[in-house]
Amino acid sequence: MRNNKFTPLIILIVALFLAIFVYPQGWDRGADIVNSKLKIQNSKFRIPHFFNVPPFRLGLDLLGGTHLVYQADLSGSGDQSSDEAMSGVRDVIERRVNLFGVAEPLVQIEGKDRLVVELAGVSDVNQAIQLIGQTPFLEFKEQRPEDESKKILDAQAKDQQLIEDPYFMSTGLTGRYLKRSQLIFDQNTSQPQVSLELNDEGAKLFGDITKRNLGKLVAIYLDGVAISAPVVQSEIPDGRAVISGGFSIKEAKDLANRLNAGALPVPITLVSQQTIGPSLGQDSLSSSLKAGLYGLFLVAAFMIIYYRLPGAISVFALLIYMAVVLSIYKVIPVTITLAGIAGFILSLGIAVDANVLIFARLREELKAGKPLRQAVHEGFERAWFSIRDSHITTILGALVLYIFSTSVVKGFALTLGIGVLMSLFTATVIARTFLNLFTGRKFENKKWLF
Repeated sequence: MRNNKFTPLIILIVALFLAIFVYPQGWDRGADIVNSKLKIQNSKFRIPHFFNVPPFRLGLDLLGGTHLVYQADLSGSGDQSSDEAMSGVRDVIERRVNLFGVAEPLVQIEGKDRLVVELAGVSDVNQAIQLIGQTPFLEFKEQRPEDESKKILDAQAKDQQLIEDPYFMSTGLTGRYLKRSQLIFDQNTSQPQVSLELNDEGAKLFGDITKRNLGKLVAIYLDGVAISAPVVQSEIPDGRAVISGGFSIKEAKDLANRLNAGALPVPITLVSQQTIGPSLGQDSLSSSLKAGLYGLFLVAAFMIIYYRLPGAISVFALLIYMAVVLSIYKVIPVTITLAGIAGFILSLGIAVDANVLIFARLREELKAGKPLRQAVHEGFERAWFSIRDSHITTILGALVLYIFSTSVVKGFALTLGIGVLMSLFTATVIARTFLNLFTGRKFENKKWLF
């Protein structure tokens, strides 16, 4: 690449395209001004707008919204592992949130039994809780033996904090086996009801439950409350059941819709809630951008004053680096949070640090009396091992943080990892390509520039 005279031009064209990709509004405004000046707005020769580019995905702390933490009760998950149960809860909550059109929701498992829900743009915490809480937990329970019920009642008489259901016990048949539900009407009373159709696994389980409970009660619980407890008249092998809880038509229809949206495989409890206003998020974003620009300006000034021409080239390479990294953030896409911005700014420092190692080595080679082209070559070659090792250790650290940390730290680790990986490319390829343009004979007597 160093010997290809078109390489710098190719890099410039790609960098310009990526810069417009990152900020297409600048191109569009420029195109409108030129078209207006030349009066070609309606001509086929007008300068077109840039193609439709998705905006940056901002996190909750920058956009504002609601942060909720739920804890799942895995004691009744049956044969399911905790990972399977939590994955089921996450999938159901995602479907529920998406049903209400919340933009870019984040639903992720934290630890073994916690679920984090971030709803950007939702500032009403009660509305957010309602969105999640409306998803019901459906469960079928069978009667306990009389002696077992008596033991529980006696224990509760001695200790009122015991809340175990003395009359019914779990069968393991929950909403995760539900195939579909719909509003129906009782043929005798015309009362609205909700019919349930279970999947094959649920139908087999329901058949076993009804077979062993002939003449007994089987209760249907919704969100921990018994809403129907019919007597089993015969075995039901087809996996069909009916909930009759004295509903109005609207209540029965809403319940059927909520069940179809997804019944939770295990119950969940809200343990933490936090609301971030859009103005606070905007202030955080504005402050972060200012900090980044001030830091970039100071770094650029230092590099140019101290390292002169190589410093100016490193600043130019840094601008290309920013365009590359921000484009990657858009394409993946990366959810940008305050922690993510911190990771990006830190990666800028690491990118400059690589150039400092190279230019310090370049100075040493020039002081040793070596020709300019050879000094540049030696500077890059001898600094490479230090640059490689420092970048690899940082990438490994970011990888460990991303795998084993929580959501906030993950954003920092991801932006830092991407930034460090790209800085390895810009420091060793882009900076070297442009620095080689200034190593000809006419610069041999102008080593003061270096």
